[in-house]
Amino acid sequence: MAAAHTPRESAHAAAQGVCQALGGSFAAISKWERELGKLRVLVNTGELADGEEEFPDDESYPVHEFPEIAGFVHEQWAGGGESSAWVEEAAGGPAGTPAQEEREGGRGNTQRVAALRRRGRGCCVVAPIVLHGRAWGELYVARRTGEPVFGRADADFAGVLAAVTAAGIAQTERLAEVRRLAFTDSLTGLANRRAVDMRLDEALELHRSDEVVVSLVVCDLNGLKRVNDSRGHAVGDRLLERFGSVLSLCGAMLPGTLAARLGGDEFCLLAVGPPADEVVKVAGELCDRAGELDLGEGVAVGVASTGDPIGEVRSPRRLFRLADAAQYKAKAARSGEPVVAGRHGGKDDPVVRLADAPDRRPGPERRRFRR
Repeated sequence: MAAAHTPRESAHAAAQGVCQALGGSFAAISKWERELGKLRVLVNTGELADGEEEFPDDESYPVHEFPEIAGFVHEQWAGGGESSAWVEEAAGGPAGTPAQEEREGGRGNTQRVAALRRRGRGCCVVAPIVLHGRAWGELYVARRTGEPVFGRADADFAGVLAAVTAAGIAQTERLAEVRRLAFTDSLTGLANRRAVDMRLDEALELHRSDEVVVSLVVCDLNGLKRVNDSRGHAVGDRLLERFGSVLSLCGAMLPGTLAARLGGDEFCLLAVGPPADEVVKVAGELCDRAGELDLGEGVAVGVASTGDPIGEVRSPRRLFRLADAAQYKAKAARSGEPVVAGRHGGKDDPVVRLADAPDRRPGPERRRFRR
């Protein structure tokens, strides 16, 4: 689990390790989605029955079918007690804790017992996963019919393994949050420049290998300095947030597009796959919607796409220079429409020539962003 990079990898490693440690034939880890009232299966491992998938897209069960999770166990945790694992047996009642037998009158959970029989399993041990003092989900390990039934010692060991699993999940979630913060702009919630650089490198690899169209829309929000100077930075931040929402909405019109704030008043859309014409259309929509904001003075937009006649694009820097030069031209002309590199004379486009010329102004990767 410590080597996992994603929550899914972490859950998979935990399920495999616990299945082996308990001598099971099958293991699963599920998460309690409180807002939906469901126990959602994250991973199944081992001998899968018909209909089971290793990483199911939508295998979930209503929590009310599992009162030991939604009721008794949660109340036990809330009261400061320790969670305990229990055993279910397909052939009869539970071989679990006395507390469970007292709670259920000596009868096992009918849904679990039915599932065991349906899938050819003789018994299972279930251990709650507790994270930050709350029910996070459960660990489930089963054995084949005819194999020894789990006993009290197995249930106790499952509880220990669930605690180890919880620690691993907590670490993975912390790392995921760190990664999210590292690639997210804190004000707008959009991606940041670091995220754009990584995605653009990957996109251009696809362009070189499979000729996938890669398009970059660079935006400079007009009037931010005036708003900051006349109405204060809090209002300026509100303008940035509102434009960020507009950018996100327009980016959603192109599947898989990354919407980002490069810094200061500069934003971009990175589209991988859609034809250049579709990207230009969305860039026009972005100009229209930005012009309707009650703050600011619209936006200057430049577009560069490998789907247009802009010459060979070998590096992210090249595409950024083209889009930035087009945006600079749109700003100078106070254009209410996007300026598109390569669409005013092909390679003789002044925008392309500007991008090919020696630096006349810092590129976006070296510019000191304005606030």
